[in-house]
Amino acid sequence: MSMRASVLNCPVDLLDINDALCIAKKAIEDKTNFQIITINPEMIMNAQKNEQFFKIIKNSNLNIMDGVGVKIALKLQGINKAQIRGVDFSRELVKLASENNYRIAFLGAKEEIIQKAKENFLNQYPNLNFVYVRNGYFSNDDEIINELKQVNPQILLVGLGSPKQEELIAKLKNELLGCVMVGVGGSFDVFSGIVKESPKIFQKLGLEWLYRTILQPERIKRIFPVLPIFLIKCIIASINKKG
Repeated sequence: MSMRASVLNCPVDLLDINDALCIAKKAIEDKTNFQIITINPEMIMNAQKNEQFFKIIKNSNLNIMDGVGVKIALKLQGINKAQIRGVDFSRELVKLASENNYRIAFLGAKEEIIQKAKENFLNQYPNLNFVYVRNGYFSNDDEIINELKQVNPQILLVGLGSPKQEELIAKLKNELLGCVMVGVGGSFDVFSGIVKESPKIFQKLGLEWLYRTILQPERIKRIFPVLPIFLIKCIIASINKKG
């Protein structure tokens, strides 16, 4: 298992993408239900006021660092670790499914987007064993849980936005058998080609949030003041720890 750090009391696993994939593969082989959270500052700030969500983060099997804000928070603790972009990790899970004939399921986004994401992946990996593909517009979690139990996926990507996707996955941990489950946020939009991925230079500099905000100005309300407050809290926590 990976080493863990803590950012504002939320656990963050210190590992690279290959380690994370090896852990995911072992969970499937061991028939263990496994929740992976691609953790970012918005989630950590939400956990400060949402006790149920905080418990989900604490009980998650793996919290991989997605978001430059978390990277900065760890640097304040003297920990220098590369972030794992959630969209990259999800792509690698799909590749893993193709290589091992794992049963895979997609849940989330609009119908045309989720179907296009499936089509694009099948063009790349024709042998993908899709057992379930459904849009994210539903009101009854139990109905979805029952449908997934019938097909028993081994990899499940859920794009419902946070914390809804993490809450559903936390329920599914008690219902499925040997399934690795990841909340992927808006990644299906990228996989479908509807949303353009940020240029490599923005990814390298950790400025994907800026690129996405330029394309989607409505995101400003999500980022501010959450990100500045998050960083201030991390700085204060770091000073208190050293003091």
